[in-house]
Amino acid sequence: MPDRHISSQYDADLEHLSSRFFAMGGLVESQLSDAMEALSRFDMGLVERVIDEEHRLNAMEVEIDAECSNVIARRQPIASDLRRLMGFSKGISNLERAGDEARKIAKRARKIANDSAGRNMDIAEIRSSGRMAGIIFHDALAAFARLDAVEAARIMREDEAIDEQYRALVRKLPTYMAENPRIISSALDYLSIASAIERIGDHAKNLAELVIYVVKGKDVRHIPRAQLEREALGD
Repeated sequence: MPDRHISSQYDADLEHLSSRFFAMGGLVESQLSDAMEALSRFDMGLVERVIDEEHRLNAMEVEIDAECSNVIARRQPIASDLRRLMGFSKGISNLERAGDEARKIAKRARKIANDSAGRNMDIAEIRSSGRMAGIIFHDALAAFARLDAVEAARIMREDEAIDEQYRALVRKLPTYMAENPRIISSALDYLSIASAIERIGDHAKNLAELVIYVVKGKDVRHIPRAQLEREALGD
């Protein structure tokens, strides 16, 4: 009976941590969505909402990390249970940093809003990469919830498309700036936004790597793509 009680309490601890982790992930998703909408409509209300959420996000990171450490110290988990707790602990760092990038997007949108030339620039690549980043970030959280290593490997491939959109914008901006020097300031702001979106994609990829680590017990950072997919499939 005591063993069953201990096991039941441990399961409750994990469930609570999982709930907190995904609540934090949902907050970051909202920040990214609001930041991209703020950029689309130059909505200062959305800008301020994204910026104001920083304190809440930081508090959640500290609280969840402390709770992970507490559970590890009290329960001394091993194998997959320990990897899952480590996944939460490392994952919240990526969530917090992705939130930081969403805040950067909002702040740059606020600057561009005051520049009529910048407001009218063609930023198709940024809109496209922002949508892709939102999708793969959501999918990474879903893969984490299901502990789906195969889906995680697919997400890591999708991140390459965001990188390509970023490179396309980098190639295009110098021409814009040469043709119209008045947009240089806003062009640099857009470049910063594109870089922030790329990093959000990187954080989604990091979450996907953590899924594979939790499920397979393999650290797949910095390994070739083909090998990563073999690890995810368990071959």
